[in-house]
Amino acid sequence: MDPQKVELKRELGLFDSTMIVAGSMIGSGIFIVSADVSRSVGCSAGLLLVWLLSGLITLAGALCYGELAGMMPKAGGQYVFLREAFGPLFGFLYGWTLSLVIQTGTIAAVAVAFAKFSAVLFPWFSEKHVLFTLLGLPISAAQILAIASITVLTAVNLRGVKQGKIVQNLFTVTKIVALAAVILVALTIGRNEASIQSNLAHAWDFRWTRMVDDKVASSESVAGWMLLAAMGVGMVGSLFACDAWNNLTFAAGEVANPHRTIPLSLILGTGGVTLVYVLANVGYLSALPLTGSPTGATIVERGVQFATLDRVGTAAISSSFGAGSEILMALLIMVSTFGCNNGLILAGSRVYYAMAKDGLFFRGVGTLNRNSVPGMALILQAIWASLLCLSGRYGDLLDYVVFAVLLFGILTVGSVVLLRVRRPEAERPYRTWGYPVVPAFYIVSAVAVCVDLFIYKPNYTWPGIAIVLLGVPVYFVWTRLSSAD
Repeated sequence: MDPQKVELKRELGLFDSTMIVAGSMIGSGIFIVSADVSRSVGCSAGLLLVWLLSGLITLAGALCYGELAGMMPKAGGQYVFLREAFGPLFGFLYGWTLSLVIQTGTIAAVAVAFAKFSAVLFPWFSEKHVLFTLLGLPISAAQILAIASITVLTAVNLRGVKQGKIVQNLFTVTKIVALAAVILVALTIGRNEASIQSNLAHAWDFRWTRMVDDKVASSESVAGWMLLAAMGVGMVGSLFACDAWNNLTFAAGEVANPHRTIPLSLILGTGGVTLVYVLANVGYLSALPLTGSPTGATIVERGVQFATLDRVGTAAISSSFGAGSEILMALLIMVSTFGCNNGLILAGSRVYYAMAKDGLFFRGVGTLNRNSVPGMALILQAIWASLLCLSGRYGDLLDYVVFAVLLFGILTVGSVVLLRVRRPEAERPYRTWGYPVVPAFYIVSAVAVCVDLFIYKPNYTWPGIAIVLLGVPVYFVWTRLSSAD
């Protein structure tokens, strides 16, 4: 087959696209993050507000990205939007950060989460089971399983977008049904009247509990600006749990009827997951008290705040069915993380493919294999994500780029406004609902969280900025080398 005649196939319909949005969002975060959020806000109303606000910010972003995707339904998505609005340098910096940390680091983290919960069923895959040492790094069975899962999913996606979407649809539907069952169980069988009364009685008692080395360092009531600061810090985890919805735009070149399908899928996917996330937290609060003690002897005494290993979902179900429920939750999270990674692997490779087509990545990455997918991009992504699994530093890297993710989100939503001014004549099959209020809401909210991180979690900001800025000299070197060719 002549490689010049191979093209991306538009095989992703509305259902497939929505499953990529929802499946990429739902990983392990919803089962864990609420513990950290509850320590930041200290009350049930605060927990639900943080999740609701995170969902509304995500939905606002989706409404804006839908307009951009309708205008530019090309492989690369957000990379293309930033390139067209601000120039190739900004597009490259996004693609650079995505390939180096955001996408690959997330793939590594999700793969290791899959391995961790697999160890509940198969203890041999425990992180404590060190198999050998490589260059001074202890390599565990969990890391090997994580790499194996990345390899399997990459192999599936190398066979074509049709195979990738089948896996995505199957695992996303399964985990949504299973998560709905968890919510139902928590609201019915797991319903604990004492916990509900406690959560209602102290619903608005905001208290910020700070931890150092897994021990309570301080706990204080907050109001006014400090309350906003506490909520902003709490939203770091929930926003990250809501992230990856934009991955559909990366694969825009393979979406059928993209002008209609992409905006609608983004809205349905983010709106649906937001509803599920809020209901999941209502379920947690129905089964467990929010406040607790890190030294509590029982699940109820530890509460949502100090659930063992922050596994709030497991704690909520265990309160209903006992210790055996850990196996059920492990199975659910295994399905959830495996499906999540399939979407991330499928979509991320399309950004590197688009960059290579622009001469901003390795030339071979800009080609399609005989199955009409960017094979080299998929392989390189798998190799780098696997190396991050072995390094054990993916968690730190993800913490570092939370700020960068928000920053690129602000710029992308700002592109909606900028391009309306610069290109008023451009075809816009879908226009952002609620414009200009919705873009303004997203930008103001994201900027507020960024400022909050600058003040209260500087270790989440400066490293991320450094990673982004490191891409500036790389861009100029790359463009000079490309022009020399």
